[in-house]
Amino acid sequence: MMCQYQKVIPDLFRFIDNSNFMIRNILILTLIAMSWQTHAQTNYPTIVIETNYGTMKAVLYDDTPRHSNHYLNLIKEGYFDGTLFHRVVKDFVIQGGAQDSRNAPAGVQIGGGRTDMELMPEFREYRFHKKGALAAPRKGDDQNPQKKSDASQFYIVQGRVYTQGRLDSMEMAVNVPIKNEIIRTHYLPHKEELDQLKAANDAVGFNALLDSLLNEVDSLYEIAPGKFFLPEELKEAYTTLGGIDRLDGEYTVFGEVTEGLEVIDKIAALPVDGNSRPETDAKIIKVYTE
Repeated sequence: MMCQYQKVIPDLFRFIDNSNFMIRNILILTLIAMSWQTHAQTNYPTIVIETNYGTMKAVLYDDTPRHSNHYLNLIKEGYFDGTLFHRVVKDFVIQGGAQDSRNAPAGVQIGGGRTDMELMPEFREYRFHKKGALAAPRKGDDQNPQKKSDASQFYIVQGRVYTQGRLDSMEMAVNVPIKNEIIRTHYLPHKEELDQLKAANDAVGFNALLDSLLNEVDSLYEIAPGKFFLPEELKEAYTTLGGIDRLDGEYTVFGEVTEGLEVIDKIAALPVDGNSRPETDAKIIKVYTE
């Protein structure tokens, strides 16, 4: 949203003496604060998730209103109170809220979804599965090609920390073949001509043709469709907090935990049975608005 101020900033600075650093810094900080306010959550209250392993606080996103409104209504009804985190996979997610998990006997398989609480997805490219992401589960693509959310439950991401090299490799896996195809169609047909210039010791001609071909390859790659670059915010989160890249764009992320990330780790570390249910119940005591 800073782009809203790009035309304003130069005009404001013209009226400020460059030697008056205090006034200049105050102006900069004010504009930064205005920018952050545009990203603040305004429509929804803070959500509190009390568990027997600690308390988490979360925000719901303004730009996923279908999901945020639905889950807020369930929370106000006390829908999740007394349910369990019934599916716990370390370095992945903790999933809970299923109605059949309330007072479920030990060892019983639980977590069936509901067909009366499905929502159309709200995928946002800047909402990704970093640690603490609050998201909606769903059935697989074979049963659910529209990727509709099963909004009777929720999951919270634990994930794992990625190296920068791993993220770079993800981008290269898509982008390198695109560039190689441009090289194949626009550079290689001229390789024999380059070889002839080299054999003739025509350095000037060789370099001129080579530069021309490489510039053409670079220009075509610049406008080539299908290239893949991870957002810088995602890279920062995945290399520090952690996350799960393979879920991005497949499941709707509608909020995030802002306090109590350590509670996710406590629950994710619990021993589980063959159905990924913790052997000791991870109970959602109450979910409410602050």
